[in-house]
Amino acid sequence: MAKDSYEGGMTVRRKVLGDAWVDRSLAKRNDFNTEFQEQITRHVWGDIWTRPAIDPKTRRFMTISMMIALRAWGEFRLHVRTGLVAGDLSKDELKEIIMQATVYCGAPAGNHAMHEAEEAFKEMAK
Repeated sequence: MAKDSYEGGMTVRRKVLGDAWVDRSLAKRNDFNTEFQEQITRHVWGDIWTRPAIDPKTRRFMTISMMIALRAWGEFRLHVRTGLVAGDLSKDELKEIIMQATVYCGAPAGNHAMHEAEEAFKEMAK
């Protein structure tokens, strides 16, 4: 079962984040972090992102919202960039996610999310 979870997770991870991102991440594996990488692939991508009741676009929206709440800006930018590239997120949808999160997470988080989104747009333009 763990092998199926890993393989399914890797498929979803590549679809959501893109091959280039996943390949860079896997290339950085070492004795210290390999088990962590495998755990993330199995549990986050294999056990959760493959569940059928919520579609990947909704999961992306939820993840972006949670990253704003947690102020996890690196992960926020990652999901913004890869969502725009994958086509399951538009700038208008992102703006609405940030507006909604601002109400529930506070103006400082929303303000920072707007800044981080603009940084993600610049990174994509390079």
